[in-house]
Amino acid sequence: MKLKLTALALAATFGLSGIAQAAGEIVIKFSHVVAQNTPKGKAAEYFKKLAEERTKGRVKVQVYPNSQLYKDKEELEALQLGAVQMLAPALSKFGPLGLKEYEVFDLPYIFKDYAALHKVTEGPIGQQLLGKLDSKGIKGLAFWDNGFKHFSANKPIKKPQDLQGMKMRIQSSKVLEEQMRTLRALPQVMAFSEVYQALQTGVVDGTENPPSNMYTQKIHEVQKHMITTGHGYLGYAVIVNKKFWDGLPADIRTQLNSAMKDATKYANDIAKQENDADLARIAKSGKTVIYKATPAELAAFKKALLPVHTKMSSRIGANLIKSIYQQTGFTAN
Repeated sequence: MKLKLTALALAATFGLSGIAQAAGEIVIKFSHVVAQNTPKGKAAEYFKKLAEERTKGRVKVQVYPNSQLYKDKEELEALQLGAVQMLAPALSKFGPLGLKEYEVFDLPYIFKDYAALHKVTEGPIGQQLLGKLDSKGIKGLAFWDNGFKHFSANKPIKKPQDLQGMKMRIQSSKVLEEQMRTLRALPQVMAFSEVYQALQTGVVDGTENPPSNMYTQKIHEVQKHMITTGHGYLGYAVIVNKKFWDGLPADIRTQLNSAMKDATKYANDIAKQENDADLARIAKSGKTVIYKATPAELAAFKKALLPVHTKMSSRIGANLIKSIYQQTGFTAN
């Protein structure tokens, strides 16, 4: 890890935080940690296509999926140092960076569906949150959906009490830690690239993921059971190194913003479709038993998890949570 961070520091020293160029082109290295055939992976490739077309080849986008360059814990520092120019990290990643407001997206059951979510990500609250990244040397461009998460494990889960005592992998997020503790589970923070092996070897018992991540990373092959709780949201912020972005010619920025706008619509249009399709693929594989939670069972999970909102309000900001409630029409029932 120290060697990699030293390499990042050297990259920044030699000017890679400015405009990276190769053969007269502006090069954007776009790194992410999921598979190419996920909603994020497909959207990254679509952005590449649009960006290169609209800049008439003046910009070259190099997409690196599946943690080829950096793992979860490394990628934000790599961006800040200029070793890569663009990322789409999960929203949970910004809490450890000092932007605790972003952990509002981790609150269980705060968004009842995509329509409620988009009132936030596509409205003034979302723009205010993206603006807060400037102070970290990061320019926020857009929010991309993945989907709503479900619990999986190697034993059946039908009620909140079934998670008691289980070691559950989570992203680095104080809200997600509190979520698991509220269920009396044992939260285990782990890089996404390490989850399959950890589940396979029993280092952790279960996890939470949208179906697209579960299927494309073959997590369904090492999890016997899944329950469709839809209890939490997993989404991403598409970000660039601010020094790099500000150093681009104005016309290039305009063209890239146009490409990002259309790539964002594409990403969010396919997210639900991709997750529904991958849920069906998991079921068809026969390797994971999918239990469809009843309305009463979903109500029990929501009742069990809503105290997390109150417990974490001082960390995230009570006014922000209240604003989202008002924007989305959130109710506790």
